[in-house]
Amino acid sequence: MNSENQPLAHSHDQSHSHDQEQAHSHDRSHSHVHTHEQTQAVLNRMSRAIGHMEAVKRMVEDGRDCSEVLIQIAAVRSAINNIGKLILEDHISHCIVDAVEHGDSQALEDLKNAIEQFVK
Repeated sequence: MNSENQPLAHSHDQSHSHDQEQAHSHDRSHSHVHTHEQTQAVLNRMSRAIGHMEAVKRMVEDGRDCSEVLIQIAAVRSAINNIGKLILEDHISHCIVDAVEHGDSQALEDLKNAIEQFVK
């Protein structure tokens, strides 16, 4: 959704970016409108993860114990993975459902590729 909580509309023959920083391009052409229910939760979690990462940076700058820093980095990584899971849930619930309803098999291939990158 955009900042005015309106559904995003996009055509799949152009690159575009969702509020969740998802970016992908497609060479097929159709347009659809859908909402992302988790946008605010994703943005809130991103803000917390960014704050946490800044705190870890300060730990390194202050010469804190490496073990403590590694534990905090693991916590940040877990938070980022959970953000990705929310985005994935929204994508499947909205974008992929729409793609299946419109016979868009390329969207499923794009999802497969995105999941492969996400779990690397």
